[in-house]
Amino acid sequence: MARHYWLMKSEPGVYSIEDLERDGKTFWEGVRNYQARNFIRDQMKPGDQAFFYHSNADPTGIAGIAEITSEGYPDPSACDSKSRYFDASGSRDKPVWYVVDLKFLKRFPALITLQEIKATPELSAMALVQRGQRLSIQPVTPSEWNFILKNLVPAMKS
Repeated sequence: MARHYWLMKSEPGVYSIEDLERDGKTFWEGVRNYQARNFIRDQMKPGDQAFFYHSNADPTGIAGIAEITSEGYPDPSACDSKSRYFDASGSRDKPVWYVVDLKFLKRFPALITLQEIKATPELSAMALVQRGQRLSIQPVTPSEWNFILKNLVPAMKS
């Protein structure tokens, strides 16, 4: 089965690549967009890898890599009335929202900034740079993934 690649956005003030490195693993809670939920529920599989992207920061950009370690499963925070991610529209029997488990793989020595990505012609079709694209989880093609690793990660540049 082919591996899929993703870009997963998190605000560093909420949960950063440094937090994931410290924790070693986490589950990706709080997704409240149906298309992003569908990626989690229907397409993400153990062994898939994701760029960990710092959003709503200055600058924004790719901070490292995580690995998906579970199939999607119901988001426990959606049924917890004390959680900031509580959503009364679902239940434990009929969940609306899903999570996946992630483990830390690598933190890049420097952020690969959105500005750098946008300035790279080979990445002009990447979902991240498309006008109006704001999803917190986005697919990344194998060619985009490999190009970024080979050409934009500081420690991997030749």
